[in-house]
This record gives sequence, C-alpha cells and structure tokens, in this order.
Amino acid sequence: MFIDRVKVFVKSGDGGDGSVSFRREKYIPLGGPDGGDGGKGGDIVLTVDPNMTTLLDFTYKRKYAAERGTNGSGSNCFGKNGENLHIKVPMGTIIRDVETNKIMADLSHPGDSIVIAKGGKGGRGNVRFATATRQAPNFAEPGMPGEERNIELELKLLADVGLIGFPNVGKSTLLSVVSKARPKIANYHFTTLKPNLGVVSVPGVQSFVMADIPGIIEGAAEGVGLGLDFLRHIERTRLLIHVVDISGVEGRDAFDDFLKINEELRKYSVKLWDRPQIIAANKADMLYDEEVFEDFKKKVNELGYDKVFKISGATNTGVEELLKEAARILTTIPVQELEIAEEDKFIPEEKRFTYDIRREDGVYVVEGSFVDRLLASVNVNDPDHLKYFHKVLRNKGVLDKLMEIGIQDGDIVRLNDFEFEFLL
Repeated sequence: MFIDRVKVFVKSGDGGDGSVSFRREKYIPLGGPDGGDGGKGGDIVLTVDPNMTTLLDFTYKRKYAAERGTNGSGSNCFGKNGENLHIKVPMGTIIRDVETNKIMADLSHPGDSIVIAKGGKGGRGNVRFATATRQAPNFAEPGMPGEERNIELELKLLADVGLIGFPNVGKSTLLSVVSKARPKIANYHFTTLKPNLGVVSVPGVQSFVMADIPGIIEGAAEGVGLGLDFLRHIERTRLLIHVVDISGVEGRDAFDDFLKINEELRKYSVKLWDRPQIIAANKADMLYDEEVFEDFKKKVNELGYDKVFKISGATNTGVEELLKEAARILTTIPVQELEIAEEDKFIPEEKRFTYDIRREDGVYVVEGSFVDRLLASVNVNDPDHLKYFHKVLRNKGVLDKLMEIGIQDGDIVRLNDFEFEFLL
C-alpha cells in the first residue's frame, strides 16, 4: 500500500523536577542545601531513512512521545536526561505544522534530520536558590513541560524524470522496460493507483530515477479523480516525459490529449507547466499511417516542443534514443531544492510563560501559564516559600501591573485557587 500523507501527534519529554534536599552528615550539623537539578526531557527527531518509500508505518502508530527527564536528587545529583526519540521517514518528506499549516522542514537528502519538538528543561534544585540571606531554601523548580503538536507528513517523490499522460497510454509499460520496476500493467482506462519508481540505466550515460506519475486526467487540477493527490509528486522532477498514444486505435486524439494534460499542469503550477518536456509518441507498432505521427509532430513543434520521439514500449523501438536524450538534457538542468515561500515557512515561537490580569466581582484574577508554573514550584503555606512567591511576582512585574490597573490596599488577588490580600 502506498501512503504519501498522514497526520501524527508528537510530544517531547517533560523536564525532571529539581530536588529539595539538605546535606546530612555526621559532624556537619548545618550542611546546607544539596538538591540537584532535574534532567532535560527527550527531543522528538525526524530522520531520513533512504530505505523507506512510503509513510505506511504511520498508519499503525499515530502518537509518539519522548522520555521524561529524571528528577534531581540529594548530594547535588542531577537527574538523567530523557532519551531522544528518533522517528524514521522516507526521503522526500515534507513536515507541516497542522495548526498553522506552515512547512517546518523538507527532508530530501540522505541523513537529513530535524528536531520537531524540543524536550523541556529540567527544574532547578534548591541549592540553586541559596543566597546569603536565604541559606536553607526548602523549595525547588518543577521541570518545564515538553512541546506537543500535531504534524502532517507529506511525501513528494524524488525522481529526475516524471512520466505523465492519460491512463492506458503506456507509461507503466515504458517504465517496466527501461528499469527493474514492476508496476501492475493491464489494458484498462482507469489510472494506476500509486506512483512507481525505477532506476534507468543505459550504457554510456548517467543513470537516473524515473517515476510513473498516475492520476493526471482532465480536471485533475480541480481535484477530479486522484489528480491533486499525485500532481504534487511531479514538483521535484527536473524533466517530464509526456507519453501519448499515437496509434489512435482507441479513438483518442494524441494532440488533444497532449493539450489537455498540459492545461492541467498549468492550472496546478505555472512552474510545473514550464518544465522541460520530451514527447514520447507511444504504441507506434500499431500505427498504420505515418502521416498521423508527422502531423502530430508538426503541431507540437509549432507550440515550441521540439523533442518528439516515436516509440513502442511493447517492442522497445525508439526507447534507447528517448532515454539518451533524457539523460543528456538532465546534465543541463541543475538539481534544485523544492522552493518554499517565506510566508509558508514555520517559525517556532520561543516558549514563554505568560499571564493575564482581569477584574471579576471586585477580585483581581491573575491567570496563565506563568501562574501555573509558579504555584507548582512553591508551597504558599510555608513562610520561606511565600517570600519567594512574592519576590517572583515583583520581579516579573505582576505587582506593578496590578497597581497600574488601580488595585488598592486590601483588595483581593486570586491566582488559581490561592488568594491573598494586596498590601502596598
């Protein structure tokens, strides 16, 4: 089964919590704090595996989570970092953030990899909070949460040459005779249901990768049939071989078919439509009037297409000349990276803990991720913790913001389930 688009959920590991610990040794009654930091959470890393050709594996597993960092402990022992989770993807995979629909990466080379979700930092142990005036802090930081997001993996085949044309014109047959690819071949008018790749090797010329791109029929650019599913697979190709049925035995007009397919390319992408094309007039072994080919060649020449070959995939006639010309043209076309517009690129936001302040029934409510993290790190019923709590509110500008919006001495401030009286 060929799967070329799938959505998965990924979550990096949370950071380990910092430790609250004090040195306890004989003859050292005031050993002081020695709680170590928590370990960092594991990252989610996507890495290219050249041996993969489809995204089928992701249909069986849709959720991936990296290991959490270990909590810190006494004697200044830091927690162990969580293991990174490496996920293998086929070469040619584009990673897209589902929420923003922006492209995060294009993994199109062997060894390409990207950290798609960074693990959370480990929390600081209580030894980090010791000062000259607070020599025995009995609180520590919790670990930072890991990142989580839904991503879409989209596979765009990596091929030098793409075979295009209507169904049953002989694309699969041509691919089977010029490479070791073995696509399903039959005399039917329905399109092949999956792309097929093969390596073409001709004596005396550089080998290249050819792909039979199915699904391109009239209306494909508007989503008719499987068109949109497979048109994107041509985007990476440097050269197109446009296969037409020159025999006319099925009542088709080769030139009319040629115009229709090119119109679908133009509607989908002007850059794709402008890509170099070689025209392969196939099934020449069943052509009984040579004037048909000459008339077809004259018409396409007038449109600016001068590379027209009369071939037969069934008898192998003219195929070698076609492939040699394709190999020659490829040497003049540099390998280009898939172009991604600036507005389509995903720019990760720096993780920030934020808060909002609103007034509700005379109470000033402070809420947000900053509040959640602060309350998770302190015990508001402990005097030392409470001093640290107020210091953080002052340093982060929460108290100043409250005064800006008009809080008065004695007003109540609520942070989640904790309330306190504001004193100037």
